[in-house]
Amino acid sequence: MSEIVVISGNPRPGSRTRRLAVSVAEEVVRRESATPPVVLDLAEYGPALLVPDDSGVADGVATARAARVLVVATPTYKGSYTGVLKVFLDHLPYQGLAGVVAVPVTVGATPAQAAQSERHLRGLLAELGAEVRPGLAVPESGLGDPDLAAGYAATLPVRA
Repeated sequence: MSEIVVISGNPRPGSRTRRLAVSVAEEVVRRESATPPVVLDLAEYGPALLVPDDSGVADGVATARAARVLVVATPTYKGSYTGVLKVFLDHLPYQGLAGVVAVPVTVGATPAQAAQSERHLRGLLAELGAEVRPGLAVPESGLGDPDLAAGYAATLPVRA
């Protein structure tokens, strides 16, 4: 079991969304003296996300389900989260994240857009049974802030 897992729901590999999510996870790791986070970059799965019973996707889903803390990050697409993130999470069964602490992280063009996306993602994670913590909604203009992840993680209650 990985204590802390990051899911990057950006369809572009190595995205700024991924970097932000990993930074948040690393701050949680430091704060809790946990093991380094495992990163699931959904861009790397590509079309396999649409293949029923794909072993790589199944392994990623198992990793997410076994996490104690799951940092789920997405850019805002059409006012919500990305399709690749939704397709990945659709592989989970009902209450598939029960007992997992979920931390939603969203990036949008504006603060309002990022906040709306965070609300949608928070609802989806709650529907899957996760114990959802207050999310981080970031406008693109805020991505350069070197203290963003540390400041957010310092206020984040992650213990279940």
